[in-house]
Amino acid sequence: MRDDMPWSDQGGPRNQNNNPWGQPGGPWGQGSGGQPPDLEEMLRRSQEGLKKVLPSGFGGRGLAILVLVAVLAWLLSGLYTVGPNEIGLNLIFGKYMGKTQAGLNYNLPGPIGSVVKLAVTDRNITDVGFREEPSVVSEGRRRGSVSAPRGPEAPEESLMLTGDENIADVKFRVIWQIDPAKPEDYAFNVANQPGTVKAVAESAMREIVGQTQIQKILTADRKLIEPASQALMQKVLEDYHAGVLVLQVLLLSVDPPQQVIAAFRDVTAAQQDLQRLGNEAEAYANRVVPEARGGAARILQEAEAYREQIVAEARGQASRFEQIYAQYKNAPTITRQRLYLETMERVLGGSEKIILDDPSKAGGGVTPFVPLPAFTPFQGGRK
Repeated sequence: MRDDMPWSDQGGPRNQNNNPWGQPGGPWGQGSGGQPPDLEEMLRRSQEGLKKVLPSGFGGRGLAILVLVAVLAWLLSGLYTVGPNEIGLNLIFGKYMGKTQAGLNYNLPGPIGSVVKLAVTDRNITDVGFREEPSVVSEGRRRGSVSAPRGPEAPEESLMLTGDENIADVKFRVIWQIDPAKPEDYAFNVANQPGTVKAVAESAMREIVGQTQIQKILTADRKLIEPASQALMQKVLEDYHAGVLVLQVLLLSVDPPQQVIAAFRDVTAAQQDLQRLGNEAEAYANRVVPEARGGAARILQEAEAYREQIVAEARGQASRFEQIYAQYKNAPTITRQRLYLETMERVLGGSEKIILDDPSKAGGGVTPFVPLPAFTPFQGGRK
């Protein structure tokens, strides 16, 4: 080695060979003339070390068999099972290659391949406007019922502006699942799937509520909001290619803000009373008007019958008079006597009568002007 090398001027200690590694042979340790060790020598030493570990007689062929077994074990590790409620998504170097159904399936193992399993038949619940406790949610799923919202409220989500510029406190629940036909969209197109569903649900409900008056939201149109918001949510999620299927939207409560809820309840009660009174008035009109029409028809029929009766009687009397006149022309004296007797019979037939004997006979002399009925011995009888 030459003495004019750069490290010759350093003030540090030197060894006998004047090299910077402080030991003979350079950075590779011992060696002749500072040269690196031979590569063949290193491979030979590695083989000798491997022979010491492996059993005797295990040569290059055995090593190949060992490598083949390891490769087979690695390939067999690609077997996987998919549950009855799941769909598997096969990935090769992170690229989607296809989906698999329930049962035993295969994909290249990692790090080349991987599998994403999605529970496509499980129903998920997203609450908007409140935070329901997990225990309540699990109980509702077990019973299959929908109850009123219980838990901390989220007014930043539930307070919505209506079409007539009022504010409504809307709490609702969205039941959804992964679309079995497009699970790859759910896995790869959206990063935060539950958060996306919640954001879309809140946005769709705000749009529907913003087009409706508050009185209709509180009363008649409440059942129309659920299918309308569900259809709008599904359309937006399909535009996003989110792979989400919206099953149902449930309005749990629709109320005015807490500050004016008492006044709104009074208004609602008054409107209900108005509707009730209107229904009662309509029912009364439906009952009275037919009765009046029936009475009018009855009076008209009675008048018509009376007219027919009077006309018939007049015709009968005229016919009778003509018949009597014909008899009178044939026998005037007899006819006059008969008419007189019939007239007296008709006049005196229904009245109370007193017959007086001839005053010239015994017991006579009764004054005609005395009220004779007062002296009648038998009251109430005909004499």
